Amino acid sequence: MLAEFTIIPIGKGESMGEEIARVMKIVSESGLPYKANPMGTVLEGEWDGVMEVIKKCHDEAIKTTPRLVSSIQIDMRPGKPLDRLEEKLKSVEKRLGKKIKT
Repeated sequence: MLAEFTIIPIGKGESMGEEIARVMKIVSESGLPYKANPMGTVLEGEWDGVMEVIKKCHDEAIKTTPRLVSSIQIDMRPGKPLDRLEEKLKSVEKRLGKKIKT
């Protein structure tokens, strides 16, 4: 499955860099394939592993902020191999006839 998640700390001012860095450390060390983007992070893996990483990230972020707003978007396609993080974009690029920006 693919899961895109966003955790937004509220109540600490405009900068979120410290919280995001701590969360991305957890993602990076999880061993799951991922892609970070300016608005969130996409993880790929089995349900339990992905949800465990997201929970750890949420638990880490709440340590230093009075409030969090989080969202999770899940794309499950049973029977498909766990390479969709890359293959979904390749499929679109093939149809488009060129690379897309990532």
